[in-house]
Amino acid sequence: MSAFDLRAVEAGITGTEFAGRVMHFPSVGSTNALALEAAQGGARGGVWVADEQTAGRGRGGHGWHSAAGDGLYVSALVTPPLPMATALTLSLATGLAAQAAIAEVTGLQVDIRWPNDLLVHGRKCGGILVETAVDSAVDDQPAMLRYAVIGVGINLNHEAFPAEIELLATSLRRESGVAISREAVLAALLRRLDEEIRLLTGEYRGTLNGQRLLERFAAASSWVRGKRVRVDECGGYTGVTAGLDERGFLRVAGDDGVLHTVLSGGVREF
Repeated sequence: MSAFDLRAVEAGITGTEFAGRVMHFPSVGSTNALALEAAQGGARGGVWVADEQTAGRGRGGHGWHSAAGDGLYVSALVTPPLPMATALTLSLATGLAAQAAIAEVTGLQVDIRWPNDLLVHGRKCGGILVETAVDSAVDDQPAMLRYAVIGVGINLNHEAFPAEIELLATSLRRESGVAISREAVLAALLRRLDEEIRLLTGEYRGTLNGQRLLERFAAASSWVRGKRVRVDECGGYTGVTAGLDERGFLRVAGDDGVLHTVLSGGVREF
């Protein structure tokens, strides 16, 4: 495992809100846990990156395989002026940022399985976990985000995985055939994330000049429309994906004749 080059990362994120705020650790339980602790203590910005996580977490309480030095394990604390009702869009925006960053560094085309999984050739190479806190609504104004912790795990240089996920997981090295720089992927991810958050804020304020996030996400993910899936909620059901609703939740035209709205993920090809 090569030493992490923090200077290289900082050189690549000049001008973003993350510049000067990246903290590196050899080993932590969870980068999201560190960011949440800082946020609860009053911090309103920062990036925590670790060589290894011993208690990495994914959506729905799932664990995240975090081998030492092989992956990118990072959490960013952000405070965009967005209503809590738009919190899901942060996860979708992060998916777009990760997709673009990986393409920039490796040339690989990554698919995004709604709402937060990064796939290459159908196998998972990364995931996103966004955890938020809300400020109370004032008068007739919507409740606003107090902060969001955006956790991203990307399999970079893994050459093998535990037996139980070997057929489901992949890494950027496996797919590209070359070693991948953590620093290059992290810097690209933070640049793209900074851009996506600015676009989201502009969209909320009505100053966006371009495609809305949900339109861009639908164009970037093969899972949004026309994918035959099984969904593990409401007792489980099957159907075909039918686009996003106005909040960013996935709709599925069920085999039971019902147009379902997926609220918590658990979408798999069927």
